[in-house]
Amino acid sequence: MIRIANAPCSWGVLEFDDDAQTAAYGRVLDEMQETGYAGTELGDWGFMPIDPSQLWRALAQRQLALLGAFVPVTLANPLAHRDGIAQALKTARLLAAVSGNTPFIVLADDNGRDAARTQNAGRVGPQHMLGDEQWAAFAAGAEAIARAVRDETGLRTVFHHHAAGYVETPEELDRLLSLTDAQLLGLCFDTGHYCYGGGDPLAAIEQYGSRIWHVHFKDFSMAIAEQARNEGWDYFDAVRHGIFCELGQGNVDFPAIIDALHEIRYDGWIVVEQDVLPGLGTPKESAARNRAYLRRLGL
Repeated sequence: MIRIANAPCSWGVLEFDDDAQTAAYGRVLDEMQETGYAGTELGDWGFMPIDPSQLWRALAQRQLALLGAFVPVTLANPLAHRDGIAQALKTARLLAAVSGNTPFIVLADDNGRDAARTQNAGRVGPQHMLGDEQWAAFAAGAEAIARAVRDETGLRTVFHHHAAGYVETPEELDRLLSLTDAQLLGLCFDTGHYCYGGGDPLAAIEQYGSRIWHVHFKDFSMAIAEQARNEGWDYFDAVRHGIFCELGQGNVDFPAIIDALHEIRYDGWIVVEQDVLPGLGTPKESAARNRAYLRRLGL
């Protein structure tokens, strides 16, 4: 049975370096529970307690499940792999101590670090993409991290494609998945980021079906994307202007996507994400409206 969660990024807790103040974790968890969600991801390392017993209590008090944690790694650089494995294992140990082997490590590129990819999010060309050697390193790093996590903790790893990183477009996602072991590395399918990269989510669900182990529901505004292109906005400007809008307000066909997920018999979690920069948006109100929208669609 599909269950619905939210994530700290909907409250401005993003994986990017930013000195802006975000809401305290207790408030974020309270508001998730109050608006009808049954689970959460961890958010940035250190946002929530990293003591397992304290984190378990914080979640149990609100009847929230812990589903996974985002781990960004500069995978195209082999020199970053050792630190990436260490960070993933540290995170996986915490998840396992709190919730056993059910959460996922949500692995990603270190998005927003490369100036050209960040500036050209949603409109990347061949000149911005990885070469063959970099692809080999990227895939090897992803597999090494997933293997280390599995062997030590029993947790599985999913890869999160993402705008402003090196796996943004449908072609890039297909390249990565073709280079990696389908039993070792699953897919965290994000509806908004797939649209941002120029893809059709329905086609992706049909194509990758059994490899989709985790799902993020994010809406995407084509109008904001076109404005970003016309104005030369980078990824962060587009997020600031609301490219990831409330569910049902953008161009993602969620009713059709839900049907497609049922067709492939997906029975994992759907995590609502409405990325906002720290201090922006109306997180609790948006979370409530997003939950009400999904209830109208039968979730």
